[in-house]
Amino acid sequence: MVVRLPRIAWAIDQIASDFRWLPWLQAQLPLQIPQPIAQGQPSEAYPWQWGVYGWLAGENAVTATPKNPHLDLSQFLHAMQRIDSQHGPVPASPTARGVPLIQRDAATRAALAEAQNLVDAERVLAVWEHAIHIEPWPHAPVWIHGDLHAGNLLVVDAQISAVIDFGALAIGDPACDLLPAWNLFDRQTRLTFRAAMDVDKATWLRGRGWALSIALIALPYYQHSNPFLANMARYSIQQVLDDWDLEQK
Repeated sequence: MVVRLPRIAWAIDQIASDFRWLPWLQAQLPLQIPQPIAQGQPSEAYPWQWGVYGWLAGENAVTATPKNPHLDLSQFLHAMQRIDSQHGPVPASPTARGVPLIQRDAATRAALAEAQNLVDAERVLAVWEHAIHIEPWPHAPVWIHGDLHAGNLLVVDAQISAVIDFGALAIGDPACDLLPAWNLFDRQTRLTFRAAMDVDKATWLRGRGWALSIALIALPYYQHSNPFLANMARYSIQQVLDDWDLEQK
């Protein structure tokens, strides 16, 4: 088993969300996801709700390289997006994963100001301003994981076996679940993933905007505290800029 204890106040509602939704979602998904067993209550020793879950075997995709991850992820996302979302949870805040991208404009610009010595600010701003003018998701919201990256994927026998950490689970714009295209894949695998996802151009470009926004906010936040997340942010930003440069030629 594994115990999950939120470490920051804004994350405490994630335990209740896990217990409400993950058992129901598991039966409809092709990969394993965390399964809650028991919910702990606040005490003098720990102030918030916490959870006990079944152990999932596997190694993080950070250190284990899966074969054809674009296929496993596209199948998982297609399955997620087919699940009935009528009564699903809305994003936890006006800037949370799955909201219209324009709602993250102020936060993204603030992060860019903080990271202006860490990135090519002029090019980054050009990509961001292009992204926020793309037409928003015109359909009903769908289920989203919201935080797909190598650290939240488990690998067994060189195949993705599980997706973990559903702290951003909500219904919303599926573009934010295209994040691995820029935070995990190189350009060739990114193109194969795009074909497997079969999304329209607007959704793909919003996905790129999500990748940029999340990486920009993460880079100054994690640069001194979490080398993995900081390096992933740098990689995401570079992949986004590489795509942008090719489009401008």
